[in-house]
Amino acid sequence: MALASFLFCSDPLRPGRPDPQFAREAAAVRGAGGRVVLVDHDALTAGEAEAAVAGVPAASGPYWYRGWMVQAERYGELERALAARGCSLSTRAAAYRTAHELPGWYAVFAGLTPRSVWCGLAPGAGPPDAVSLARLAGPLGAGPGVVKDFVKSRAHEWHEACFVPELTDTGRLAAVVTRFLELQEDSLAGGLVLRAYEPFAAEGEARVWWVDGVPVAVTAHPGTPDRLPSPPLDAVGEAVRRLGCRWVTTDLALREDGVWRVVEVGDGQVSGLPAGEDGHAVFAALPAR
Repeated sequence: MALASFLFCSDPLRPGRPDPQFAREAAAVRGAGGRVVLVDHDALTAGEAEAAVAGVPAASGPYWYRGWMVQAERYGELERALAARGCSLSTRAAAYRTAHELPGWYAVFAGLTPRSVWCGLAPGAGPPDAVSLARLAGPLGAGPGVVKDFVKSRAHEWHEACFVPELTDTGRLAAVVTRFLELQEDSLAGGLVLRAYEPFAAEGEARVWWVDGVPVAVTAHPGTPDRLPSPPLDAVGEAVRRLGCRWVTTDLALREDGVWRVVEVGDGQVSGLPAGEDGHAVFAALPAR
C-alpha cells in the first residue's frame, strides 16, 4: 500500500522545513516513501487559509493534516482553501469537529467517560452568571468536577482554573470558570464544559491510535511518557467504530476502582506523540485514499 500524503506545519523561522516539533515525524513519512507538503500554521490560525496553502501543488491531494491544533472553524477554512486548489483532506471538516470537540464524540462514549455537560461560548465572552452555571452543573449532581473547553483544560493551573472541589458550591464554581475563561482568552474552543471528576490510578494514560476503526498503535500519553499501561480495547473499539471518524485517538486511564475510562477522544491529525516517537506505525497505517 502506498503511503499517504501529509500536510505538515512549516517552521515559522525556516518556512522550507517542517516545524521542529514535527520534524522527526516528517522524516519518518519521507523515509517510508510518503509525501510531505508544508502549510503555514500561523497564517491558517490568522484566518489566511489561502496564504497558508500557497505552497501546496494544485490537484495534488488528498492529504492528511499533521500538525498543531487548529480550531474547527479554521480547519473548515483549510478544507475550502485546498478545494480551491483542486485538493482535499482525508478527514473532512465535519469529521474533524466530531472527533476534536467533546460535544461531537461524547454521546457515543457516554458510558465510558466521565459525565459531562456543556454550553457554547464565544472567545472573549464573559462567564455565565451564577444562576446559569448552577443550572448547567445541575445534571452532574454533587461532588467534584473539572472545567475545560470543548478541546482542552488548564490542568497546569489545577486549583486555579480547572478543579472544582464541589460543583454545588456555585461561588467556587463561578470563580474557577471565570479564571479559566480569563486564561483561555481568544484560544477558547467552542465553549464551556463541566465534567464530573473521577480519580485515576498512578499508572498514567495510554493513547490509542485508531485508523478506520482499527487500533494501529498504543503509545504513552505525552504528559506521562514514562508510563504505558495496557488497557482493554474491545468496548472502546466499538465506540470508535460507531463514531465513524477515520483517524482518531482515545486516551485511557485506570480509575481507582479498577475500571478503565476514556479520558479524552481526539482527531489523530492533531494528537501528540510522546517524546522520542516518530509515529511510523501510525503513518504507515494511513491509506493514501
